[in-house]
Amino acid sequence: MRKPLPPPSSGILEADQAAAFGAVITRFLEDPEAPLKLSVVERDHPYWEKFQRRVKPLGYQAEHLWRLVKQQRRFTARRIWISSERDFQFSYNLTDEMQQTLHRLDMHMGGTLGGATTIPEGTREQVLTSSLMEEAISSSLLEGAATTREVAKNMLRTDRKPRDRSERMVLNNYLTMQQLVQWKQDPMTVERLLEIHRMVSNGTLEDAVNEGRVRTNNDVHVVNAYGEVLYDPPTHERLPAVLEAFCRFANDEANNPFIHPVVRGITLHFLIGYIHPFVDGNGRTARALFYWYLLRKGYWLVEYLAISKIILRAPSQYGRAYLHTEHDDNDLTYFLDFNLRSLRLAMDDLDHYLGRKLAERKGLFAVIRNVDINERQAEIVALWLREPERTLTIQEVVSRSGVVYQTGRTDLLGLVALGLATHRKAGNKMLFFRSVDFEAQLTRLKRA
Repeated sequence: MRKPLPPPSSGILEADQAAAFGAVITRFLEDPEAPLKLSVVERDHPYWEKFQRRVKPLGYQAEHLWRLVKQQRRFTARRIWISSERDFQFSYNLTDEMQQTLHRLDMHMGGTLGGATTIPEGTREQVLTSSLMEEAISSSLLEGAATTREVAKNMLRTDRKPRDRSERMVLNNYLTMQQLVQWKQDPMTVERLLEIHRMVSNGTLEDAVNEGRVRTNNDVHVVNAYGEVLYDPPTHERLPAVLEAFCRFANDEANNPFIHPVVRGITLHFLIGYIHPFVDGNGRTARALFYWYLLRKGYWLVEYLAISKIILRAPSQYGRAYLHTEHDDNDLTYFLDFNLRSLRLAMDDLDHYLGRKLAERKGLFAVIRNVDINERQAEIVALWLREPERTLTIQEVVSRSGVVYQTGRTDLLGLVALGLATHRKAGNKMLFFRSVDFEAQLTRLKRA
């Protein structure tokens, strides 16, 4: 990812520059079509690089139009003051699309479990487990974990110990997200922030002493693949005061002036990357904090969204959203816009997933109607129909179905008794396979 081109200065002009700018703006405002065309360009709050390409057909110098747009943005912007220091004062504007997304999130993600997005009874634990796994894996892949989804999911489902640093990252994220559900009512403190970092970074840093510890030097820089420094975070001497201010912002129950909870959550996500308080693991910590904050504010559906999976589809856009904010007077709009689009796409993914699960359940009901097995066992049967070579353990069934160990064991042994499965011991585990005559046995049971 290359360093973005910085926008031209929009500060105070010299007298002759101000006169030239005034003449251009007068001509611009007298043009009956130019203001409308500029409003179309500005609709999605483009960064300077995109802005100058878009305004080229208008026939005006891009720098002059940028200065005009910046004045309008400042006039309509909302302010976020993390501290009195200038580099911790931010602003943002909400475009029409962003406001529509916030409305959709309020309608679908908050309130009771009977809201607009419904997850059928009997599938909630399975959907939740799948989403938590996907989020844990994707967040790790964003930070450079070298594994595949299938291998990582197999590790989590079978309760296998991680074999390397990458798998450890995935397991850490998974366990942290489960713990954050228990902490959702607790206020954020520096100690809790360090504990979250300790959990996500456990066993993954070059030096274990940095787990759950704020960095103690200024050797940390954000660089691209070519070694070019993209961003220098605040010095380590400032971190104690800055992190206290961060926690105050996270705990602002008065919320005056009002900041939409999703906007505040995304801002917390941004701030960890901006502050960069840790030697490594800042990204994983930032996404975990966003997850914690939305749960704290009652957005229960976030548990079922694999947001990092969406971010992973466009990691360079994610990085640019940070840099555009940092390079354009701490304008958070760029970062808010990217993350709101990611949330919207994550909700679309969930809707498609639920639609697919409902279709599968209809097929399962046909099996259950003709064979004396329960719904969980029918899902195992359906899995073996799709994947004849699939091996299952009791722990994997427990993870997939969200049941206790004894229930998972009973389900599998019940399929053995029906002739649909066989099993053997492998060390301390029992491995279950579909039987050699699986399809014949299934046909016999249906006829019976």
